[in-house]
Amino acid sequence: MRTVHPDVSRVTDAIARRSAGSRDDYLRRQHEAGQQAPNRQRLSCGNLAHGFAACEGDDKNRIRLMESANLGIVTAYNDMLSAHQPYSDYPEKIKAAARELACTAQVAGGVPAMCDGVTQGMPGMELSLFSRDVIAQATAVALSHQMFDAVICLGICDKIVPGLLI
Repeated sequence: MRTVHPDVSRVTDAIARRSAGSRDDYLRRQHEAGQQAPNRQRLSCGNLAHGFAACEGDDKNRIRLMESANLGIVTAYNDMLSAHQPYSDYPEKIKAAARELACTAQVAGGVPAMCDGVTQGMPGMELSLFSRDVIAQATAVALSHQMFDAVICLGICDKIVPGLLI
């Protein structure tokens, strides 16, 4: 069994003590945010209309009536990376599955996706490390419209998936 080096333990404990107050505040705010449901009823008629203007068929009416869930889809799909190729038709499959449950789904937004396997040794390779923060921000922007009751995130890799969840 391996033990943690005493210096690492000491530094970790010091950080935990020093950040306890701000971490407790952060966790409280996250819990409160998790208790709040999106409220499409608070949107003005014009804002709400923008939120479903591009919908087809019964989806427009379902969202307008606010009687069923509307799922936001955030996707990292792109044509260049083979691991992302299966996501090509996922949004339409998700929309069809939601309709079967009398719900709706909309693509809320896309996030950037790069592969450090492709960029290795090339200028810009280090951007993959920063992309997680950009992906987190893009996900937050995509979900900021108060239109969605839940989210389905489509992503692959050690940068994209954490970014989507952050």
